[in-house]
Amino acid sequence: MSVNWKDSIHRQRIELAGQLQDPMQRIAERLVPVWNDRHETEALLVRSFATIPYCTSVYALTTDGLQICDNIERSGVVPGNYERDRSHRPYMNEAVPAWGFLLSDAYISQYRKRPSLTALQIVRAGDHVLGYLGADFDLRDMPATAELYHEPAGWRQIKGDPAIRGQVFQQTRVESPMDQHAEQVFAILEEMLTERGVFQTQIHFSSSQATVWTQQDPYRYRILDIDALTDPDICFAYPRRAFPAEAAIPADKVAPILTTLHQLRHADENIYLRLASINLYNGMISLTFSCDGSHYMPYEEFLFKNMEFWLGTAA
Repeated sequence: MSVNWKDSIHRQRIELAGQLQDPMQRIAERLVPVWNDRHETEALLVRSFATIPYCTSVYALTTDGLQICDNIERSGVVPGNYERDRSHRPYMNEAVPAWGFLLSDAYISQYRKRPSLTALQIVRAGDHVLGYLGADFDLRDMPATAELYHEPAGWRQIKGDPAIRGQVFQQTRVESPMDQHAEQVFAILEEMLTERGVFQTQIHFSSSQATVWTQQDPYRYRILDIDALTDPDICFAYPRRAFPAEAAIPADKVAPILTTLHQLRHADENIYLRLASINLYNGMISLTFSCDGSHYMPYEEFLFKNMEFWLGTAA
């Protein structure tokens, strides 16, 4: 089953909540008899701090978000937080579930300016809610409980700058050096993608350049200007390499993809292709048009679409 980033986050949150809920509930139960004694509350939290995994600080606060003790960290009591008002913090605006435990959405911490989480456990004396036990967590300290998610393979359309869209019919395509030498440029890009180890390229039509990533050195990109893109000798700078067996785009589909990109560049004088990207491994084509709208789609779907579709004239 395909897992997107939201699914991945949801699964990790469930696992983390399972690790945090029991120790925080036990501490909350022990807080009840000392709730009105600041120093006893702090002493209890100091003794209990290590039982909450990954925690950076812990504290007790009223239902209105006012701390009734200082922060407790690994080093002990940290002065200066007694009566601190947390009512405006993001986690205080989330509804605590009926079972009394909340693991908040991630937010940017107020002082460290880092992605963080807060867990809140209701402190109850019988049916009366006294307040909350709060625990803060730095996302850097939290374990990764899932593999990196997979980018969805379906077609996605993202609208761009409204100001650009509003002026789209007041501009026309200006022929760039890449347009003037398109046949040469696309022949070289096909060679790079199929024979020279390039697995991703971004083609900038208006500025006549391409950015490429290679299998041999995937963490660094290289910029090919129009001089490089029109000089077949550039291929000597990229050692020949077998086409990757793991590629989602077959080698024989690279040329048709490039041909279609060329057609989209010249299909209309107002709405024309400005930027395109090909990634062999995830099989996706990205397109950004003069209206600043972007499309991401599998190469099969990209090749299936005709010019009437892109120009909006299909029945």
